[in-house]
Amino acid sequence: MSVNILIVDDESDVREMLAFTLKRQGFNIIMAEDSQTALKTLGEILPDLILLDWMLPDISGVDLCRRLKGDERYEDIPVIMLTARGEEDDKIRGLDAGADDYITKPFSPRELGARINAVMRRSSHAHGKDTITINGLAIDQKGHRVHAHGTQINLGPTEYKLLQFLMSHPERVFSRTQLLDRIWGSNVYIEERTVDVHIRRLRKALEPVEYDRMIQTVRGAGYRLSIEE
Repeated sequence: MSVNILIVDDESDVREMLAFTLKRQGFNIIMAEDSQTALKTLGEILPDLILLDWMLPDISGVDLCRRLKGDERYEDIPVIMLTARGEEDDKIRGLDAGADDYITKPFSPRELGARINAVMRRSSHAHGKDTITINGLAIDQKGHRVHAHGTQINLGPTEYKLLQFLMSHPERVFSRTQLLDRIWGSNVYIEERTVDVHIRRLRKALEPVEYDRMIQTVRGAGYRLSIEE
């Protein structure tokens, strides 16, 4: 099955270069020069993945990503941020906005193709089942919603990905490095303490429905989601 990729970048030479590179790798390409054009395009066709430049002339790439991930029509479309920004804080901003991966310019065609394939694999695996339920805690992967005995739990994009991954692998212990690789991508260089921050946020969101205890710290090893009552 052909993979449709929407490239959103305001520089025509960059769009053309990306299109040429990805067409040679077998991808179908759609292009938009700014966020408004991208939104109009998305109203007509849903791509399998979006390559989104950080610096756009109207709505920034980060703001557009946040908007897409907050819309049930587009929230399941993987987004890879393209940017010249290499600072850790900038990467965290992009990932917290819901981006599935982050690639810093300049990059090689092989690296870009590998990143796209990796994100597509993670996305297809994560959405293999519509709903995962453990001890009354349910994650609706199609609707991107989390419920506990009928009560909806509001999670940020990264906390949602963490819970989704841990619920897909109950009772398995994952180190911070493994979680960084699985949730943020193996080529995103951010500190391991970032995992701790998002684990705390996830626990805080689950605390009112008393499911925070499911997210367990394994001293010296990492984190796991326990299915034990």
